[in-house]
Amino acid sequence: MALGHSELILNPDGSIYHLNLLPEDIAQTIITVGDPDRVLQVSKYFDSIEIKKGKREFLTHTGTLNGKRLTVISTGIGTDNIDIVFNELDALANVDFTTRKVKEQITALDFIRIGTSGAIQADIPIDSFLLSDSAIGFEGLLHFYDTGQQDNHQLAGELNSFLGWSGQNITPYAFDCDNTLKDKFTDNRIRFGITATNSGFYGPQGRSIRLKPRISDFNEKLASFSYQNQHITNLEMETAGIYGLAKLHGHRAISLNAILANRATGEFSKKALHTVDSLIRFALKKLG
Repeated sequence: MALGHSELILNPDGSIYHLNLLPEDIAQTIITVGDPDRVLQVSKYFDSIEIKKGKREFLTHTGTLNGKRLTVISTGIGTDNIDIVFNELDALANVDFTTRKVKEQITALDFIRIGTSGAIQADIPIDSFLLSDSAIGFEGLLHFYDTGQQDNHQLAGELNSFLGWSGQNITPYAFDCDNTLKDKFTDNRIRFGITATNSGFYGPQGRSIRLKPRISDFNEKLASFSYQNQHITNLEMETAGIYGLAKLHGHRAISLNAILANRATGEFSKKALHTVDSLIRFALKKLG
């Protein structure tokens, strides 16, 4: 069945609506970053760049590194943007824009998020690297999709029982990273943990400037949870959406986090740009 014009929206030049990309513009391995400025921080290490396109907060560079074709794209902040980016990237790979039909042969993409995050465990050092084994979504995006049995029901169920926040209208979901990609990026520089994703940076992450969060011990409660000898290690705003949408589409995804803040100790990195650059170089070396 052909997709309607209000469902698969294309620009006059045939590119996908928000990302402004054509199917041939993307590689099978895609690095996602939040900040459009970080796209150049990644692509400056490419041997060559063939595509530079942008629209709104979505900037894309595609090029090659050591003979491997790579795409780096900025998503902006939050899982609302992840919903746009991942659905449109999947359409670029798996929908014939001429017939407007899903292709019979589905292409699986590899996604590597390179992002920043704040730790909630006191023993996680500033400027360290963390790979999200699993991600907990508090912002609700994946509740709008039929997840079948692909989410981590056990983790979400145990966390829901532990938190007891149903009266706050908070029901987290959970998805795991791709183990094949995880094995590729396993290194003595990488620690692992469970990442919590939420819909904002202030109240939804327990921060207070002038407004008081409804749940005053949000971070402390999360930090005290344990699942299969793992703890919730850090907070950010994209990973759960990435893991969920990647898995439901049949893609592979991991999230790499540069730990710039420690909420338990009150520290913030004094060399944030250097730390992010180090994580970029680490990821590109692993991809090569």
